[in-house]
Amino acid sequence: MDAADLDHRARTLSGCIPPLLVSRLLELDHEKEVEFQAGRGEWFCARAWTRLLGERGRRAEALEVLAPYVATGWWPAARAQAELLESWGRAEEAIALARPYAEVGGLPLEFFARLLARHGRRDEALVLLSAGIEDWLLATALVEVAEGAGRDEDMAALLAARIPARHRCDGPWCCRGLDPDTAIGLVAAIRERQGRVDEAIALLHTRQHITSVNNHDQLADLLARHGRIEELRVYAASEHLGHAARRLAEVLEERGDVEGAIAVYRQTDDSPVRRHHGAVDLARLLVRHGRGDEAIEVMRTLVDSPGGAEDWLVDTLCTLYADHGRARDGLACLDTVKARRGGEEEWDFFRMRLRLMADCGLLDEALEQARAHPEGDTSYAAHTLSDLLAEAGRTEEAVAVLEPHTPANRASLAGHLIDLGRVEDAVALLQQRTPEPVVPVPTGAFSTEPPF
Repeated sequence: MDAADLDHRARTLSGCIPPLLVSRLLELDHEKEVEFQAGRGEWFCARAWTRLLGERGRRAEALEVLAPYVATGWWPAARAQAELLESWGRAEEAIALARPYAEVGGLPLEFFARLLARHGRRDEALVLLSAGIEDWLLATALVEVAEGAGRDEDMAALLAARIPARHRCDGPWCCRGLDPDTAIGLVAAIRERQGRVDEAIALLHTRQHITSVNNHDQLADLLARHGRIEELRVYAASEHLGHAARRLAEVLEERGDVEGAIAVYRQTDDSPVRRHHGAVDLARLLVRHGRGDEAIEVMRTLVDSPGGAEDWLVDTLCTLYADHGRARDGLACLDTVKARRGGEEEWDFFRMRLRLMADCGLLDEALEQARAHPEGDTSYAAHTLSDLLAEAGRTEEAVAVLEPHTPANRASLAGHLIDLGRVEDAVALLQQRTPEPVVPVPTGAFSTEPPF
């Protein structure tokens, strides 16, 4: 077993049994196969099997399964073992195991510091994280670990020192290391938990580029938590990504003001990003409250508007039609979109037609049309067709469709083979290796040089 090879297969999900199919094997009572493959270098099998063994009280066996993986020096394996040890109340062993890996910084250090903090060694964790404060991941962990330690002012000062007083960034990656917007957000988090909410709000208003992370806006969330709805409403009117408007609508919905939430989404905006995402969010809100026909009308109006016939928006509309038993209306909508596009219907739109036809009981006709489509012999078309066939209980046909496109659809084909009970064939298919250069094993530390 080799760390570089393990890492390559785990990152690319190539030449191995991926997590979703490991779960499927277990769901279909193929535990013996998972156990066997765990002993043959299949990391995701080993991870799942050790968890099962731990749950069943067979802890020594679980550690034996992980031992050869950990012996390679590969961090994900060491982390998995440390997590098991901690969950069993053996925190000191987990700390001893993780400590050498933490020396490289990055993800291992973040894990190690949080582990220390959870087990009464917060001061040691803070020292380690403070030394790595230029890494945004470690800086974030530092702020979270420091909560309740009486060190908030020290942490805020460390972070504030990394916010340039006069320099104005010309882009989100202008400054090396911890960027100013992230530092501002972390100081604001400290001020909020100190009860200095006004200061936190003022700080967040000074950010230049990064205002939202993972579709969440920190300022909008802060205003919502403290019930400052009018300020949130003002901010939502200017925040160009629409994340603040969504948070405002969520708060109003939570308070029972559904009409108020709808009104937030109905406010017009020149930004296509806000207009498109706002319509989708509004449709979902209406569906949650049993107003499916209104949701469909919202999306249909958007799709019919100039620039509104984007594939993801049409897909949202077609899904609504299908979910509400109006598949034929969905087909009529696609006909209109096709006419607007000069009679052309590339696969991204045609695949929506296939699903709607299947919902209308026209699966065979859909398959015939798909084979005649200019893109009907592509690997991505085969993937769509196989899913439709499998959902109709025609798994053997799904396999036949995918077999000519094996390299591109290996995981999907293997999944259907598992469903048919052909586990050995599925595993052999997944373990086929394509010669590729093996890159060095990542240490868990983040690069400060592009490309990141």
